[in-house]
Amino acid sequence: MAISVETFFLNPQFQGTLQAQIQQMIAEGILSGRFRVGERLPSTRKLATHLGISRITVTLAYTELLANDYLTSRGRSGYFVSENAPVPPNFTPVVRGEDQVDWTRAIGKRFTGGDTPEKPQNWASFKYPFIYGQTDPSLFDHANWRLCALQALGQKDFTALTTDYYDHDDPRLIEFIARNTLPRRGIIARPEEILITVGAQNALWMTVQILLTQRRMAAIEDPCYHAMRDILNQSRCHVAPLPVDRDGLQPDHIPPDTDVIFTTPSHQCPTAATMPMSRRHALLERARELDALIVEDDYEFEMSFLDAPSPALKSLDTDGRVIYVGSFSKSLFPGLRLGYLVGSEAFIREARALRASILRHPPGHIQRTTAYFLSLGHYDALIRRLREALRVRRTTMRDAIEEHGLTIAGQGVHGGSSFWMRAPEGVDTEKLALKLQANGVLIEPGRPFFHGRGRPRNFYRLAYSSIPNERIHKGVSLIAEAIKG
Repeated sequence: MAISVETFFLNPQFQGTLQAQIQQMIAEGILSGRFRVGERLPSTRKLATHLGISRITVTLAYTELLANDYLTSRGRSGYFVSENAPVPPNFTPVVRGEDQVDWTRAIGKRFTGGDTPEKPQNWASFKYPFIYGQTDPSLFDHANWRLCALQALGQKDFTALTTDYYDHDDPRLIEFIARNTLPRRGIIARPEEILITVGAQNALWMTVQILLTQRRMAAIEDPCYHAMRDILNQSRCHVAPLPVDRDGLQPDHIPPDTDVIFTTPSHQCPTAATMPMSRRHALLERARELDALIVEDDYEFEMSFLDAPSPALKSLDTDGRVIYVGSFSKSLFPGLRLGYLVGSEAFIREARALRASILRHPPGHIQRTTAYFLSLGHYDALIRRLREALRVRRTTMRDAIEEHGLTIAGQGVHGGSSFWMRAPEGVDTEKLALKLQANGVLIEPGRPFFHGRGRPRNFYRLAYSSIPNERIHKGVSLIAEAIKG
């Protein structure tokens, strides 16, 4: 029996090559039981004509399925589903009844209802995406990342790829961070003082779990990274929100019973304020007076293109009270989910044990690929390219903002990738954002960044990392028109 060519169609939303899509279609057909052992597939020519693609693409897909024993070839008769292909389970699906569980009682601790806003998954389809933290595909070094990934998949790195590190990390990545990344921030650390995490947010979550209890107090910036506040609320510790000014967190506002201080001194989130050296020393002194710890999220320091970045707070710490959070996800791509913690060995020991109880360690292949990308110089070349592109876009956006009479509430001293904006009183930027989406414009409302009730609704963030330079001016003009209209 032959499988009809009409069974196959291409999905325009598929993330991958045409060859991979054909392989997946056939494999799923076999695994689901739709294609059965001995059934003949359409010829490569017939399927290629039906799909409107190259015959060689279909041939390569069939060849790969042959190698994996999904298909078999019978001389000139064509391709057939192999007798050795995976057999779908033979059972009758259970008829699903009504859910009898009262989940309002069964759930002991809730993690929904936080302030983290949902960002459109299709943000790249918008013409004017002033959206923060996404990768610009025109700037990313796809070719060299692919080569590093292939190198990490090679026989030489088989052990690094497949080994269970238990609670440890790829030694090559740790070595590069210790010898290259951290010294650029003025930080000297031993491997025992470094832990790889699944992004900066995972690092912050582990830090909160280890340092805070219901009886302890955390001081945070207001406004701040909304996910940071959600993490603290989940821990049920006491939270003291401290208003930031043009220089960031104000040390003299920190309450006397504070146990842990969370700060983003390089580029405050979301105002982009940069903490000057005098205030950094004052913050360290205040923490010493209180015998408090400081968690430094070194947010966006790589994007310092206007001036050299200030030394990390951790580099000025002589007491071992600063815990440093870094990330490659912002500078490489957010889907990488790779960050790191740096702190005293006693703290990292606990963080390592906590991580091991949840996920052991981030995937070895991702760690080794990143280690190659860093050590071969591709990362530094990418950062230089990003800085130059962001410098141009920042100038374009600032000119457009001034031309259209919009108000900047905060901007990075050394660079960054966004402007913190303030609309006139009475403008609700959440409603404004919905209105702008109809014109292909994405902005980020500011209300979720603030703490407590009565949060201001007229702030918003405009990022220029994901929008082409030539579209910035028109996008800003549409924002200005929507605010006035």
